[in-house]
Amino acid sequence: MAQESAPFASSATPDPGRRHVLDPASGLAAWLTERGQPGWRAGAIRRWMHGRRAASFADMTDLPRDLRADLEAEFRIWSTSIAVHQRADDGTEKLLLALADGQRIECVLLRDGDRRTVCISSQVGCAMGCVFCASGIDGVARNLTTGEIVEQLLRLAALLPAEERLSHIVVMGMGEPLANLDRLLPALAEAQDPQGLGISQRRITISTVGLPAAIDRLAAANPGYHLAVSLHAADDALRTRLVPVNKAIGLADVMAAADRYWEASGRRLTFEYVLLGGVNDSPDHAAAVARLMGRRAALVNVIPYNAVAGMPWQEPTPAARERFLGVLRDAGINVQVRRRKGESIAAACGQLRRSAADA
Repeated sequence: MAQESAPFASSATPDPGRRHVLDPASGLAAWLTERGQPGWRAGAIRRWMHGRRAASFADMTDLPRDLRADLEAEFRIWSTSIAVHQRADDGTEKLLLALADGQRIECVLLRDGDRRTVCISSQVGCAMGCVFCASGIDGVARNLTTGEIVEQLLRLAALLPAEERLSHIVVMGMGEPLANLDRLLPALAEAQDPQGLGISQRRITISTVGLPAAIDRLAAANPGYHLAVSLHAADDALRTRLVPVNKAIGLADVMAAADRYWEASGRRLTFEYVLLGGVNDSPDHAAAVARLMGRRAALVNVIPYNAVAGMPWQEPTPAARERFLGVLRDAGINVQVRRRKGESIAAACGQLRRSAADA
């Protein structure tokens, strides 16, 4: 059963006049230098925020008292407030965060054995128009800043007991990550930093609907991330119906860009396939996926649709799901089924944001 709790940390509206210390544009290092502070102070502040989970500058007790007061006057750690915090019986927790400009985004903590995976957003809304996804129903409002992306990680890390750490990141929440690379990549670099969260790059997945130019840019800039391409159909007619942006791209270009990323990274590609009842879940659809995969070193991640109130799409029947999987396995395709977590708290991206807006 889902539970809803009061927000933790501060729920007050953030002060938009102070600089967000988590954003590279805050100028923290230069500000410290101007005040005659040693360079290592910036690293100490980061360690307090990331490793020691300080909720305020006042908590950073090894900094001089006057410096803490000056930091509090000039900077803010939190640019968000927690509008809703939900928990599910399987350990999944979801936050609906209110941004300083009144927009809202979602992020999720998933517990699975020793893994502590977070799913974070990269934009407010989404412009890709996937017809079954709650995130893009109202379009995209704006890109998130680097600081707002990092803050999601810290908010979710704060849900863990002191002895636990985040282990994996998936950029698979609201938005198209490759449409916001300029802000996303610095945030992920911060997450990897040993003075930050220390999360291995090999444990970070970036999910994309498939923007060839942006995939090539990522391959040139930093191909160490795991790439997951949202496929959902193996022919252009059906994919354009489900993913309208495909009309301007086409599957051939998406697959060619994915192949180039594989060549640059050497990392196995993942192709995500949301299984919609009566739409893309037949044995013929599965056979088309198998042909499209060919001999690629790839994983097909089948995701049974999670029904969203007010949307016409249906979950696949268990029988249809198993027939679809059977065709892929018989063709020698490496396939897995994503196990549902957090269903009772609307953990699929965009659901909580919409339900809160309708309340």
